[in-house]
Amino acid sequence: MNSTKIGILVSLLVGLISCQKTTTQPQPSMPDPTLVTSFYKGADVSWITQQEAGGVRFYQPDGTASDIFAILKSKGVNSIRLRVWVNPQGGWNGADDVLAKAKRANAAGMKLLIDFHHSDSWADPGQQTKPSAWQKLTFAELKKALFDHTVDVMNRLKTNGITPDWVQVGNETNNGMLWPDGQASTNMANFAALVTTGYEAVKSVSPTSQVLVHLSNGYDKALFQWLFNGLTSNSAKFDMIGMSLYPTATDWAARNEQCLNNISTLVTQYKRPVMVVEVGMPANDPATANAFITDLITKLKTVPNGNGMGVFYWEPQAYKKWQGYGLGAFDDSGKPTAALDAFLK
Repeated sequence: MNSTKIGILVSLLVGLISCQKTTTQPQPSMPDPTLVTSFYKGADVSWITQQEAGGVRFYQPDGTASDIFAILKSKGVNSIRLRVWVNPQGGWNGADDVLAKAKRANAAGMKLLIDFHHSDSWADPGQQTKPSAWQKLTFAELKKALFDHTVDVMNRLKTNGITPDWVQVGNETNNGMLWPDGQASTNMANFAALVTTGYEAVKSVSPTSQVLVHLSNGYDKALFQWLFNGLTSNSAKFDMIGMSLYPTATDWAARNEQCLNNISTLVTQYKRPVMVVEVGMPANDPATANAFITDLITKLKTVPNGNGMGVFYWEPQAYKKWQGYGLGAFDDSGKPTAALDAFLK
């Protein structure tokens, strides 16, 4: 091979290498995994209309009478949670009452979480009682009743221009719901089918609403593993995981650590974000409540990719032990305590 050809080949090789270098695009930097673009600070105020009907009033810190939604918003609350009962006594938490409260939350520019209990009254780890009208239904009929009830409430909201950001299928369903048919410890497949039915009902009206399955005791990793292993192995459909956390004034730091550990495992294992949809602490210890919530929010914001999505205080506006509940965040004069200042941070 003569020197002229060698020179040409060298020039071609140099050009090719140069071309490759100039056309290779720099790799984008990975986003900070702890960056939280949206964090939701919420309150469940489902008692509000019943309280107001009973003459309960609320006040800004300076003593000015004010609407509860305005007070909460001034404390950094940006989301509202409302429970739904099927045929409740007196109508409180029924579809009409929920719509009235949802309109007020929407007018205040707040996000909305709808919590279907699928009962005529309280549903929680100790009681998941079917609505009276559903007591004698077959399982197929029970699924249809759940579907129709969900669609009815969702359509009422949609007709009024309200789109819930999140919807719970069941409340604190540690052992399923709609017992005995949907009791998870005896028939996980039935519970999974009910969750999927609720999911499909929500999505049929509001495809963008995220559907949660909610358990209590957010620190209890074994409980969450058992329940969500059961749901996923039975192909249940859901978008998010919700949890409650009610520590004491002496164990809250340890419970927060356990809760964070549980959330991190849930996000990794089930590929779903998590939100703490209920917290509370005795109203007469607002400083400790503030420390608890501040620490919990700080921990949730460390969950990678914003998968620790938010914290909701349960019925903070319940003061003077309304209906025997003493874990609110208002004092006996109807003003917010320092507990809610945690949402301003």
